[in-house]
Amino acid sequence: MPRFLKGMAFVPFLLVTWSSAAFIISYVVAVLSGHVNPFLPYISDTGTTPPESGIFGFMINFSAFLGAATMYTRYKIVEKQNQTSYFSTPVFNLVSLVLGLVGCIGMGIVANFQELAVPVVHDGGALLAFVCGVVYTLLQSIISYKSCPQWNTLSTCRVRMAISFISCAAVIPMITCASLISITKLEWNPQEKDYAYHVVSAICEWTVAFGFIFYFLTFIHDFQSVTLRISTELNNDI
Repeated sequence: MPRFLKGMAFVPFLLVTWSSAAFIISYVVAVLSGHVNPFLPYISDTGTTPPESGIFGFMINFSAFLGAATMYTRYKIVEKQNQTSYFSTPVFNLVSLVLGLVGCIGMGIVANFQELAVPVVHDGGALLAFVCGVVYTLLQSIISYKSCPQWNTLSTCRVRMAISFISCAAVIPMITCASLISITKLEWNPQEKDYAYHVVSAICEWTVAFGFIFYFLTFIHDFQSVTLRISTELNNDI
C-alpha cells in the first residue's frame, strides 16, 4: 500500500475515487447510450435510465456507506483531539456528525429512487444530501480552525473553508433555479423557457458534488495517524 494511504487514510481516499468514478462512469454511459445531452445534464439525469441507472444506484449506495464511515472516523478523531487539548464543545462535533449521516441517507434515497419514477422522494433525498453535506463541511471547517495550529495547518483550514464557501454559494442558486423549473425531463432545448434555470442549477449541482469530493480529499492527512483495531473475545462457558 502507498505510504500516503497508511493508517485509515485509505477510507477518504476510497470515498473520493469511488464517488468520482460513480459520477464519471454514469455520465459516460448515459451519453453514449443517447439518454442525456452531453452538455450539463443533472447528476441524477445520468442515473435515471437503464443501464446507467443500475451502475449509478450501486455506486452511489456504496459512496453513501463510505461517506458515513469517513464522517464517523473523523468524528472520533476530533473527539480524541478535543480530549487531549480542549478547543471546542463536543456537541459541535456531534451535530456535525448527525448532519453528515443525514446527508448520507439522502444519498441513499437519491440512488434508489430514480428522478422520473418518484420525483418528490428523489428531490427530497437530493435536498437532504446537498444541504446537510454543505452544512457538514462548514462545521468541520470551523472545527479545523478551532484546532489550529496543533491539529491542523493554517493552509488546510483555508482550503477547507474555501471549499465550504464555494459549496454554500453554489447550493443556494442550485435549489432556487431547480424550484423554478416547471417540468422534469432528461433532454433540454436551448429555446425552452426553463433552459437557463436548468443550466445554472446543473452547473451549481456539479460544483457542490465535486466540492464534497475535494473536501474529503483534505481528510487523508488526518487519517494517516489513525489505526483500526479489532478486538475479539471468546467466552467458554462449558
